[in-house]
Amino acid sequence: MKSNHNNNILAGKVFKCFLLLASLSLAFSGCKRSFLEPDPLSLYEPGKTFSTRSGLDAAMAICDRHLRSYWTYFEYTDLSLPISTEYMFSDVAVASKTDDGNIFADIATRLTPTDMPERVRYFWDETYNGIKYANTILSYIGNVEGLDENIKNQYRGRALFHRSFRYMALCFEFKDVPLVTKILESPKLNYKTTKREAILQMITANMEQAVQWVPDQAQTSLVGLVNKGACRQLLIKCYLATGQYDKAIQQADLLINSSGYALMTANFGSFVSPYSTTWPVTRNVIWDLHRPENKAITTNKENILVMINRNNTDMGIKMNSMRNWLPFLDGTGTTAPDGKQAVRYFATSNGSYRAQYDYTHALGRGIAHIRPTYFAQKSVWYVNGQNDAGDLRHSTAVGNWATVESLKYNDPTSTAWFGQNVRLRNAAGVLLCNDTIRNYFEWPHYKYYIEDITETQNVNEANHRGGAGDLYFYRLAETYLLRAEAKFYKGDIAGATEDVNIIRRRAQCTQLYASVTLGDIMNERARELNMEEWRFTELSRVSYCLALSGKSDEWGNTYSVDNLFQNSYWYQRIQHYSDFYNKGKVTVRNRSYTIAPKNINWPIPQTAINSNGGAQLSQNPGYSGYAAGVSMWQTWQEAVADEEKIN
Repeated sequence: MKSNHNNNILAGKVFKCFLLLASLSLAFSGCKRSFLEPDPLSLYEPGKTFSTRSGLDAAMAICDRHLRSYWTYFEYTDLSLPISTEYMFSDVAVASKTDDGNIFADIATRLTPTDMPERVRYFWDETYNGIKYANTILSYIGNVEGLDENIKNQYRGRALFHRSFRYMALCFEFKDVPLVTKILESPKLNYKTTKREAILQMITANMEQAVQWVPDQAQTSLVGLVNKGACRQLLIKCYLATGQYDKAIQQADLLINSSGYALMTANFGSFVSPYSTTWPVTRNVIWDLHRPENKAITTNKENILVMINRNNTDMGIKMNSMRNWLPFLDGTGTTAPDGKQAVRYFATSNGSYRAQYDYTHALGRGIAHIRPTYFAQKSVWYVNGQNDAGDLRHSTAVGNWATVESLKYNDPTSTAWFGQNVRLRNAAGVLLCNDTIRNYFEWPHYKYYIEDITETQNVNEANHRGGAGDLYFYRLAETYLLRAEAKFYKGDIAGATEDVNIIRRRAQCTQLYASVTLGDIMNERARELNMEEWRFTELSRVSYCLALSGKSDEWGNTYSVDNLFQNSYWYQRIQHYSDFYNKGKVTVRNRSYTIAPKNINWPIPQTAINSNGGAQLSQNPGYSGYAAGVSMWQTWQEAVADEEKIN
């Protein structure tokens, strides 16, 4: 949502429409003020923007760019990507910037309606902003003259996708939330909360319509515009969340078998392997699949929906992916056995620079805003009791996966150790790293490496934080895993197992499953979809779906939809797989790593509750302000009918 001149014009003309959500939250806090400045000449004429197709296209472009902001933020930011915050609530990552006195480790006690650290609040504010953008299209498309109904329905279908995706996110982050489906002429201050189940029913019906209206990618000239395949993928998740497993499988079958998509199983596109003297990569399909240069090309048949993000263009926002997600490799606290700093980052012009140890350019320079758990680095890669050495997604042999031990001591003054592999302990077993939380962990290089040529081509630059690169929103690999999930709920374990094994065969795994549990399916998601899926939100969704199905998890537990805030599959995975949360072993800046069962539902922001003075919004159990019995809408039809009642 990086502002530009055209977007400012659009924002001014529809500013009156956008006032609505100010009554629910500080919904504009995530946007540049210039983006929101009204044009006084058109303040009271919002419909004029939508008298032409170009106005609709501009509004749709805002929706599309807004999707990307959950990964990149809405503008360049050094740290705290929204997706990083999402992963802090999961089984695969935790906050790790240990020099930060406010490190978000103590989630159980820290997260409250008035204290929402990192980007938690962003997921409320910006999600309602996204809903607002979609509602603007839906409310005013009737004003556009000269478009046939088929074209208008394409716009409606895409807007429904945008709104439905965001409501699904709200349902599995904040649970029961206000339902807003239109733009009103006056602010509404008396919203009531709508039950999650009702919202899920509404977005399922909306997505059934969107699938009919939105064309396939093959019929769409623009890459990155919502297409029928993306609508099907979201509809699958809607069907899973409403217990309609046969319909979920049917939609997945259509995507997999008859929509023009296919898993990429052989090398394709451009082989992008810069700085191979330092970090050689043996070309493989996983590497090619995740190169930003290959994500949006027509030969990539696995891409369902891509988010365009290009270096040095108006549509590009640098993510700083390596800075945020790689270990703090050049910290002084990690040393060689002789006491010299283990890894140094030298500019090309520096006299100590050596091309064979150019980690600045080849890997990037990290400061570990988040880090993976031991489970994400090690345990999840074991299948059938074996560490699957063939899995390309975890392969150091081909260069896809990186470990600190793969690096060499590269300080030329460390004459005894220069060029030898970095090690964690010396011969006597003494640690050579004084901060293993931040400085010492493994990572998926093939996923995180996005070159920033502005930095790598500057001979005096010793930083390389990560540039802009196209991002996957949906891939067909996830479709197989969603179908496996649906088959699991139906009791078709053989079918679920085969779907998971298809993904594993593509990754050249040597270990295949004989019979999968839900845990195996979620583990495969962790291997395949790192930093693509919203890990916490998906775990929350699956926790709800599992409870709805009545099936058992891998430990034999069953759950109740009504009591997930007391015990859930998400929480059990945290307890079993996170080596940080609730183990009483790790404290940083006097903050212990803790997370509570209630945190499956994030708190409703207190400012949203206070601003809605005409009715009481429901707070989630376990948080300050919770009160049982707060009236809420039980059906979405009731909530929609009430929207026009502003008194």
